[in-house]
Amino acid sequence: MHQIWPTGDARPIDDGELERLYTYPDRPRWLVANFVASTDGAVEVGGKARPLSTPPDRKVLQLGSDLADVLLIGATTAMVEDFRGVHPDQHTLARRHRHGLADIPPTAVVTTGRSLPADAPVITQARVPTLVLTCATAPDATRRAWTDSGAEVVIAGEETVDLAAAVAALTERGLRRIDCEGGPHLFGALTAAGLVDELRLTISPLLTAGPAGRIATGPPTTPADLTLATALAEDDTLLLRYLTRPR
Repeated sequence: MHQIWPTGDARPIDDGELERLYTYPDRPRWLVANFVASTDGAVEVGGKARPLSTPPDRKVLQLGSDLADVLLIGATTAMVEDFRGVHPDQHTLARRHRHGLADIPPTAVVTTGRSLPADAPVITQARVPTLVLTCATAPDATRRAWTDSGAEVVIAGEETVDLAAAVAALTERGLRRIDCEGGPHLFGALTAAGLVDELRLTISPLLTAGPAGRIATGPPTTPADLTLATALAEDDTLLLRYLTRPR
């Protein structure tokens, strides 16, 4: 892998330096959004992001979860991508121990209640209890079913999920390094709420055309200004890290 910004030339970096670049800063809260898109902007192929991913993308995505306190994901994305929580191997465990992190980061799933069945793999197959971030209007029976399946239910908001309150609930639990892995509606809402600190965007060397959406969707909002922190390249894949500027 080579770093092409801000070095000014294509400088090779090893895995240790890559880990340093993708380590979360020591802040009271740091929320990272991870996305992969085709060169023409598609966020999925056949309804899933996985076909867009490349080995370099998977390497930095792994770093995002390996170094996080919690993974944040929308319920629809968790279901479509068949997300099952983090199941660390020995390499991940060693990396997390080096950084003083718990063996397994929990997953926090955002849902109003309609899109997350109680038997979802993200709940039933997770190694540690999943946090379900929902709102007060989620039916009592649905909330009980999540709890009975092993999840911890967190109410954040009344009729919709208040993402600022949800993120605050995570940080109050000491989960301050937040790794958001989609989807586009969640990312759009987090952006509108001014909660995203860093975007890690992989440009996959594919042209897809078709009707696929973009990485952030939702109502129009004030654009967020970004600063390019690093740009890496490997095997025709471009890996970008952007930091958001305060509004």
